[in-house]
Amino acid sequence: MADLHIQISRGKGAIAGQIASELRDSIRGGRLTPGTRLPATRDLATDLQVSRGVVVEAYEQLVAEGFLVSKVGVGTQVTPKNSRPRAAVPPMPDQHVRRVSHNGASYYGHRPTSPDLSHFPRERWLAAVRHVLTTVPSDALDYGDPGGVPELREELAGYLRRVRAADVRPENLVVVGGVAQGLSLVLHVLCQQRPLRLAVEDPTSHRQVPLLRRAGARLVPVPVDEQGLDVRRLSGDAVLVTPAHQYPTGVVLSPARRAALMEWSYAGNRPILEDDYDAEFRFDRDPVGCLQGLAPDRVILSGSVSKALAPGLRLGWVAAPPDLAEAIRRARGELDLGSPVIEQYALAHFLRTGAYDKHLRRMRREYHRRRDALVAALGEELPEIRVRGIDAGLHVYLELPGRWDEARTARAARELGLSAEPVGPMRELPGPAAVVVGFARLPAYRAMEAVRGLKVRMSGQSVD
Repeated sequence: MADLHIQISRGKGAIAGQIASELRDSIRGGRLTPGTRLPATRDLATDLQVSRGVVVEAYEQLVAEGFLVSKVGVGTQVTPKNSRPRAAVPPMPDQHVRRVSHNGASYYGHRPTSPDLSHFPRERWLAAVRHVLTTVPSDALDYGDPGGVPELREELAGYLRRVRAADVRPENLVVVGGVAQGLSLVLHVLCQQRPLRLAVEDPTSHRQVPLLRRAGARLVPVPVDEQGLDVRRLSGDAVLVTPAHQYPTGVVLSPARRAALMEWSYAGNRPILEDDYDAEFRFDRDPVGCLQGLAPDRVILSGSVSKALAPGLRLGWVAAPPDLAEAIRRARGELDLGSPVIEQYALAHFLRTGAYDKHLRRMRREYHRRRDALVAALGEELPEIRVRGIDAGLHVYLELPGRWDEARTARAARELGLSAEPVGPMRELPGPAAVVVGFARLPAYRAMEAVRGLKVRMSGQSVD
């Protein structure tokens, strides 16, 4: 039985989070080796003088992230897969690009995953920009490191370690113009020698498909079920996943699937591309840590401020193993010399002063209210619709009754002022009829009115 030597401070945030962080660091640092059995929750709670529920919450968090496994009759142990050798993902030279036409929906405008931009913190952002313009030296406005402003990379590394349980250093980060550009750059590097067979979730965002193909990837659809990506059906040279909140279904990749995905990655030296697009907005419990924190040598993490602040800022990041991060930085320099520096310094100031966290707390509460109102209205007025994916994010996934048509349902919802899209165009594989509906811009007081309107429009509908 391991002696954990956990240090907690009752004046520094949630105790469960502190315990999870200490254990996570011990596993990463090798102090807790694979297969090590941890104390029973009741025993550790007694040692730390906290309630057993606090320890249970910490253990459950790390089981969900894949650091621990828990089995009846065995107890809780450090996951054996952490003993696997860690080989860096090799960048490959000489890109070969396949240009594939795509006739999907418009790329522009409001989407089900769009935030409420009327709540963009204009005054605080203006103060951050004003601070930058009055404090940074003139030379800071010259051509800079295409990998990003060092101050922003430093702040982002700290933020991702603290909030997403990432294992990242500033030098492993590249600042990009959003997740879309980040994924394009990663694939640009990985596809340089030969076309890459990239496994993608099915259903998946149809807006990403053209950019993935244009970057040289040949897409291999893999079905998603109640536990997330079906790892048993994986094939390809790499995989792109949204494990914290799959788009569009909203499911979270289960601990068992996380473990299986790591096995698949290590067995074939295959990189995992992680799109962490909306993980900050989890409402009913703390967010599950990112995959990158579990295997920083295998996982390439992409994120942005598009959901937290505004898509129009075009500010994002890629965290990658050192060699690959350097290759991505060089590719960014060859593409367009990097992101606008004033916005980067402003975001660094926003993070450093706590304004970013404050804004997220405010919006998390507001989106929670809006989600609850929409889900309650659907349950009352349209109980025949199966509502999924509600634990996090800015959208719900609605599986429709057999007589309902996706396109007509989405069109009716849009006519009522809702942001809605049919799921059919997001599939290569067969699946139930469904629509994605965003709630970020739907005030709580309007939810019942909108759902009743949808009920009236869809009553008696038959399949076209």
